[in-house]
Amino acid sequence: MTDTTTVTATPQQEAPALLQLRHVSKIYGDLHAVDDVSLDVPRGQWLSLVGSSGSGKTTLMNIIGCMDTPSEGSVLLDGRELGRLNAAQLTDIRKNVIGLVFQQFHLVPHLSAVENVMVAQYYHSMTDEKEALAALDNVGLAERAHHLPSQLSGGEQQRVCIARALINHPEIVLADEPTGNLDEANEQLVLDIFHRLHEQGTTLIVVTHDAHVASCGERQVLLNHGRLVGERLNDGHHGPRSHDMLDFSDAQPTQVRA
Repeated sequence: MTDTTTVTATPQQEAPALLQLRHVSKIYGDLHAVDDVSLDVPRGQWLSLVGSSGSGKTTLMNIIGCMDTPSEGSVLLDGRELGRLNAAQLTDIRKNVIGLVFQQFHLVPHLSAVENVMVAQYYHSMTDEKEALAALDNVGLAERAHHLPSQLSGGEQQRVCIARALINHPEIVLADEPTGNLDEANEQLVLDIFHRLHEQGTTLIVVTHDAHVASCGERQVLLNHGRLVGERLNDGHHGPRSHDMLDFSDAQPTQVRA
């Protein structure tokens, strides 16, 4: 007989799941970078994925973002099982469904801010400078549109990354330590943008080790040595501004329907 763990669904769990992970592992020899992770992310939720360095957060994000494949298990995005899709279909999802925000920015150094945003348009369909300028205006960079990355501050470069990630109107935004290289003022500018996206119904998954950033989401899950070991729902009050690892000692163990 199969042993099935059943839990009472929270209000977040009752919403339709945009993303479903079922027993996902990523194995390198004897190392389980991601180890039997099962997780539902409802459409429109802001999920904070927390964990120390080496916990598997980035590996998991790469799998969700169609940049890597799991060794075991399945990933469903909007009802489509990613493991059944070919390379062209996965590329299409990266272009049309997912927006990626990186800690290291990955801007093209010889292109201006608006041209960096237009690169994402080019791979999606066709470039539209007016639309790209509007995207930069939405993140407060209209006056910096024609500056090179080297002429922008770290916070400004990160906002160019966000504009680039949003230009094709993705259903889900994946942000890997988006405030890790920013000072407090620029961190808040980025979080304000994420709050607006969340209010507009965008699904957000934000990797962070910062208690304040994590508390901005609706829900936090803790990853440790590749395994989901706890989760909790936020009460709407932002936690302390801290770069220390979150304490999940009061969290409930993560349970899913097997």
